[in-house]
Amino acid sequence: MEPLRPKRLQPGDTIAIAGLSGPALPERRDQLESGAAELEAMGFRVRRSTLVESGDHHYWRAAPPQVQAAELNALLNDPEVRAIISFTGGNATTAYLDRIDYEAVRRDPKPLLGYSDITALHLALHSQTGLIGFHADIAGPGIGGTWQDATPQRRDELRSLYRDLLTGKLEEVSLPADNAWETWKPGRATGRLVGGLLDRLINVQASPYALAPETWDGALYFWEDVGRNLGHVWNQLHLLRMQGVFDRIGAMVVGIPLDVDLPTDSPFGPLSVKDIVLDVLGDYRFPILAGVDFGHTGPNLPMPIGTLAEVDATARTLRLLESPVV
Repeated sequence: MEPLRPKRLQPGDTIAIAGLSGPALPERRDQLESGAAELEAMGFRVRRSTLVESGDHHYWRAAPPQVQAAELNALLNDPEVRAIISFTGGNATTAYLDRIDYEAVRRDPKPLLGYSDITALHLALHSQTGLIGFHADIAGPGIGGTWQDATPQRRDELRSLYRDLLTGKLEEVSLPADNAWETWKPGRATGRLVGGLLDRLINVQASPYALAPETWDGALYFWEDVGRNLGHVWNQLHLLRMQGVFDRIGAMVVGIPLDVDLPTDSPFGPLSVKDIVLDVLGDYRFPILAGVDFGHTGPNLPMPIGTLAEVDATARTLRLLESPVV
């Protein structure tokens, strides 16, 4: 399926902060206000959705699946809302993939921003409509949280990058490194970005909304994970291997997995994500760039799914080759 680029934003357009996953708990109100202020500093208007304003929760989620889907669908069908960003991540989105109004996305494609649990929405929307989704920071703990802990220079850099990508000002851009990126296997490749949170990718691939096999042809597969047993990550990478994903992709880009390594006091440690990645991949020759600034440590570089990009693992660079919006 051809990528479906969302419509670019104009200054003054409305971005809705929505309760797509976990709740906007009252103790996170400061993050909500800080995130909204950053989006306004980019030149956009901000609307807080009903679920976000209420601060309610249903178990660990902002609401039951049908309610979260209804909120998303209402925003997708609202012509005044030009982009949607999740307040936070969590563990909710897989439950309502079958309730999304995919036709509304085809009629009026809008940027959807978020990472972590939002990966499932990005991948399902991409598989069903081709929508380019912004695997990028969430509004609360991300833009309103880790951004506030970054240096003023980094925050300005990210604010400009997000704004210019959303408004279509940038046709090509090298994503700016903050941490030291690592070469795990050298080489260069050009392809479309596909990926997100490893665990949610596995969920989607086991659902009726799985990515078609050809999606992986030449793709730059990017992933991260958080709070997982390293053996589980190893097993899930082997699942992708057995599905033929690694026979098709052009390169791998690893973010900054959090709380995944085995510590030195483990009887099986120390073991790192690098150790198990190279163990799974064996003799595969595609380049691997790692330590790239996306994941649960934040701030996150935007990784627009379906956008043509170039990775040079030897030079430790990652460049978007086209605008993710139209």
